[in-house]
Amino acid sequence: MAIVLGRNRYGKAETRLVHVRRGGDRHDLVDLNVSVALSGDLAATHLSGDNAGVLPTDTMKNTVYAFAREHGVGAPEAFGLLLARHFVTTQPQVSAAKISLESYGWERLGPHSFRRSGDHVRTAVVTVAEQGTQVVSGLKDLVLLNTTDSEFHGYPRDRYTTLPETTERILATAVDARWRHRGDAADWDDSFAGAKQALVEAFVGTYSHSLQQTLYAMGQRALESRPEIAEIRLALPNKHHYLMDLSPFGLDNPQEVFQAGDRPYGLIEGTVTRDDVSPASAEWYL
Repeated sequence: MAIVLGRNRYGKAETRLVHVRRGGDRHDLVDLNVSVALSGDLAATHLSGDNAGVLPTDTMKNTVYAFAREHGVGAPEAFGLLLARHFVTTQPQVSAAKISLESYGWERLGPHSFRRSGDHVRTAVVTVAEQGTQVVSGLKDLVLLNTTDSEFHGYPRDRYTTLPETTERILATAVDARWRHRGDAADWDDSFAGAKQALVEAFVGTYSHSLQQTLYAMGQRALESRPEIAEIRLALPNKHHYLMDLSPFGLDNPQEVFQAGDRPYGLIEGTVTRDDVSPASAEWYL
């Protein structure tokens, strides 16, 4: 039996970058969290401690800041492509570079004043490798809630089932969505805004018999409205709201007073894809 080195990568995680573009009296602000991961011919450092092919992770951090100054920072996907292509083309031992970005929103209050907006976090993962380039956009922590038009019934029951069926409930979730682009030359900001709008509109407009049904409707709407998207993966936690029994206090409760549950929670995950595109590696959304 032989013991061998398996797949591996290394990099610099969570480099915090704030970039201010000063255009006269009006300033623009971009706030990113950037992680770099490189893979390739790196066996020597693992097996013998030979670091001849190991670009320091501190250099990766410095590259993020230098590129922000040299190239500016626009859409996270575009900035990620710049970084990934740089590491692959300048380091012969590197065959693949994966750049993961989180973009934090700021609401403009004036020409140079901002307020942090926290309704969601925009994400992007860019991979440049010998096999090609892949761009995955997304968002997380987008909390959505419908106060009605949601049911859940008709499910199998066994001796451990206590959940009552319902034809009226609150449906709430915190959307984690990631979508793979067909190419690497989209109008990233327009594409992101359109995909987000499609997800929200589908959630609002779907009469839900299950969160799974809502998930599919959201993915379907995103693909129908954005031809540049090849497939979308969604993870939807079911943020339970429990109708409170107020009868001990002599009060009725006509679907007005709820307890917001924390954990445990249901987690619904799924992929919605086009039938004319090649499936991606299971890793693309990680």
